[in-house]
Amino acid sequence: MYVDRIMTRDVVQVAEDTRLPQLAALMRDRHIRHLPVVREGRLVGLVTSHDLERVSPSPVTTLSVGEANYLLGKLTAARIMRTQIITCAADTLVEEAARLLRQERIGCLPVLENDRLVGILTHEDLLDFFLDITGCLMEDTTRIAVHLPDTTGQLGQLLAAINQAGGYIATVVSPLHPDQTGLRIVVVRYRASDPRALNQGLRDLGYDLLTETLP
Repeated sequence: MYVDRIMTRDVVQVAEDTRLPQLAALMRDRHIRHLPVVREGRLVGLVTSHDLERVSPSPVTTLSVGEANYLLGKLTAARIMRTQIITCAADTLVEEAARLLRQERIGCLPVLENDRLVGILTHEDLLDFFLDITGCLMEDTTRIAVHLPDTTGQLGQLLAAINQAGGYIATVVSPLHPDQTGLRIVVVRYRASDPRALNQGLRDLGYDLLTETLP
């Protein structure tokens, strides 16, 4: 799946001359932490909540409240934005975008198409994607975690057994590496009219169900 399927398209953008109070109000009112700064549709900078914290007065400042507010009111996005920005294209794979966020320790990836801002990918977007692919928001499914040998064909046999017992596979997730027992853990969500009987049938076939959560 590509970034353009999960990115936020309705991006709140600001101009370089947007003043700090307006930046803070936008972040507060829209519940966001990143504001792309654009010039004629092209990305020129990024203001984050950390940038606003960085320029806020220190608790030990000798400035009065009025003086501090006056000085802050004169600051613009152009003065506090970061211009070295890591971006990605709309056709970047989701897992590659996640790797970039983790590797670079950044909170968002502006998404560009022909050098123009078309979206933004945040940790929240990736979390929503994770919740979707794991199916954990599906209330009508049974979740089982099963130990499987780390050999070819084992996952296929498990899924086939669930299907043959009348189950409909909703999602399948499995970490790449085996656990301390040398076996892989596979988490399956499925729909079935009688999940208790289906799970017992899997046990009868010799499968080790580590956990089961019924609808």
